[in-house]
Amino acid sequence: MFDKALKPFVKKERLKIIKDPVDQCVSHHLSCVKEKFPNQKVDIICDYEILPNRKPKFLAQTAAHVAGAAYYYQRKDMKLDPWGKKKIYGVCIHPKYGGWFAIRALLLFPDIQVPFLQQSAPIDCVSTEEKRIELLEQFNFHWQDWRYRDIIEVKEKYSEEQKAYFSTPPAERFRLLGLPGEAHRNTFH
Repeated sequence: MFDKALKPFVKKERLKIIKDPVDQCVSHHLSCVKEKFPNQKVDIICDYEILPNRKPKFLAQTAAHVAGAAYYYQRKDMKLDPWGKKKIYGVCIHPKYGGWFAIRALLLFPDIQVPFLQQSAPIDCVSTEEKRIELLEQFNFHWQDWRYRDIIEVKEKYSEEQKAYFSTPPAERFRLLGLPGEAHRNTFH
């Protein structure tokens, strides 16, 4: 996504206002996907969209699990609970990418019905209770060091440039993409 979508998008949009490069890039590419279905109603919900009560419009990791895309490992699935009263968040792991992916949007095709569609279960790729505990501990207490993403052997992961981008505070990411300040705007309309 970073090299094949985000960087080309920023380069192409360099003369327009860019407030959030990742969200704008995702939105752009999803609108291109929507155009591929001119005779279908397609509802797109992005991961950053929220309801008036400030809750997300969809639970991305739950949706990925239900769709069979990635397994959502949660505290409630553990036989042993070593955390006591600590808040422990769950995390999705993909069988090919481990934790090196993001769930950016949900596409709904409300007019399409497939009554005999078989639901695909996600692949449970973190095979032991010990590894699952290690995963949740790394995700909850050490997420910034990226280790949880490698809880399984992965086929592909973020480039060093992409890791640097997402490790940088959001207000400082613009310079990594060659953009000035918090938003880039051409004053030469």
